[in-house]
Amino acid sequence: MKFGPVAPREARGATAVHSIRQGDLVLKKGTVIGDAEIAALEAAGIKDIVVARVEAGDVSEDQAAADIAAAVAGDGARTDRAFTGRCNLFAEKAGVLVIDIDAVNRLNRVDEAVTLATLSAYKPVVEGEMIATVKIIPFAVAENARDRAVAEAAKARPVIRIAPYVVRKVGVVSTELPGLSPKVIDKTLRITEARLVPAGATIVAERRVPHEHAALTRAIDEVRKAGAEMVIVFGASAIADRRDVIPMAIESAGGAVEHFGMPVDPGNLMLIGRIEGLSVIGAPGCARSPKENGFDWVLMRLLAGLEVSRDDITGMGVGGLLMEIVTRPQPRAEPAVQEGRNVAALVLAAGRSTRMGAVNKMLAEIGGKPLVRIAAEQALASRAKPVIVVTGHEHEKVEKALGDLPVRFVHNRDYAEGLGTSLRTGIAAVPPQADGAIICLGDMPQVDSGLINKLLAAFDPERGALVVVPSIDGKRGNPVVWSRRFFNELMSITGDVGARHLIGQYAEAVVEVPLKGEAALTDVDTPESLDAVKAEIERA
Repeated sequence: MKFGPVAPREARGATAVHSIRQGDLVLKKGTVIGDAEIAALEAAGIKDIVVARVEAGDVSEDQAAADIAAAVAGDGARTDRAFTGRCNLFAEKAGVLVIDIDAVNRLNRVDEAVTLATLSAYKPVVEGEMIATVKIIPFAVAENARDRAVAEAAKARPVIRIAPYVVRKVGVVSTELPGLSPKVIDKTLRITEARLVPAGATIVAERRVPHEHAALTRAIDEVRKAGAEMVIVFGASAIADRRDVIPMAIESAGGAVEHFGMPVDPGNLMLIGRIEGLSVIGAPGCARSPKENGFDWVLMRLLAGLEVSRDDITGMGVGGLLMEIVTRPQPRAEPAVQEGRNVAALVLAAGRSTRMGAVNKMLAEIGGKPLVRIAAEQALASRAKPVIVVTGHEHEKVEKALGDLPVRFVHNRDYAEGLGTSLRTGIAAVPPQADGAIICLGDMPQVDSGLINKLLAAFDPERGALVVVPSIDGKRGNPVVWSRRFFNELMSITGDVGARHLIGQYAEAVVEVPLKGEAALTDVDTPESLDAVKAEIERA
């Protein structure tokens, strides 16, 4: 691959290595230089541009990424269209992600230009979830490097696959001791039912018996005869030894204990047994909680029909300290629409307006309308749905100003702590079927529905456009469109700094939409800026 600076006229057909912003010119990294780009570069006074050009024996980044991803993908995994040297893999169905870790390591050692990243092995995934990505580092890669990577993938065949859930009927037996409230067992059943939902499994039989091995043996036999394909036993007292009630009951029922204990905390006191091919789990006490624990790791694998051997369990120690890990997000309740086609609008209207003096800027009027109403009306007129207004300071007055509009209100009680609290409040209210959110400020009355729609049109996650920002002469502003993939990071923002640092951190995911005229990016912070915006609107 040729690489280096050339004059614009010598760059035809090559790929821009760096982004260029000068005057009205915005040339994104990765753009293939054609006649229009050459003319724009020369008009901007650009003397030379660093480009990459594919040579004989090279494969373009997109072709190489697509070829390697196709070789890696096994049953239940689909590849997306390659773009900017990246080809993503997605789960075609719900199940457990199975990865040949050695094959992934071998492939990543073929050439520094070739990379494969995946989610954790044995992670439960939902349909449509991104599970891996192939990224080619330069703009092209040697053909023999591509071929060696494909060959490494072929040795494993497959490197990555989804093991679909196959166990649908689960039996639950709970033992009882004096002092154990029935409400605890009821709650445990509800939590267990919720755990089974992603796998499409249900509890088909449930028994409650004294904490005694003979009674437990009979109950296990009863739920098996009721059609259970797996049995979970919740003991009133934790298993302390292989001679305790639960392991003895498994053996009395004609089964065997395969392993007791695991190097995962919480989850240490878990037991796995088998009766005539049917798995029996002696659940640890932490399995009564919805928080992630070692029970989840074993349960989901067994629901997918995967063997969980003694070696598998004893190999879970690295990463097995889960005390501080946040519970995994639950799968979406409804199938999502095509990503990029369903974006919610958040109108932030919670601030204290300290620079405006005694006036709440959200209620300051232009043309007889409060600023927050102008912002909400334009959001409603756009393609964004739904429109969510985050209130805080003088929230009753703000809600009254919008009382007849079909918006949803969420109140930020911590608004005095800064913009980050409003982002958290708003993002938490975005419906699960939305693929992203456009963050609108309630004090920008010149942001109209046309601008919002222009930004939404540029939002295209399949092509890597995960964050969309407007810009004028290289200066970025608001509103900003964010993919759902960034929601967790947006909700972690504290203070009054906003999300500007995330835009810098994920530059490759950002797309700019150039605008004409400074007015669209003006926000009202002071009485003077309010007067200036009024004057600009009157002149327009």
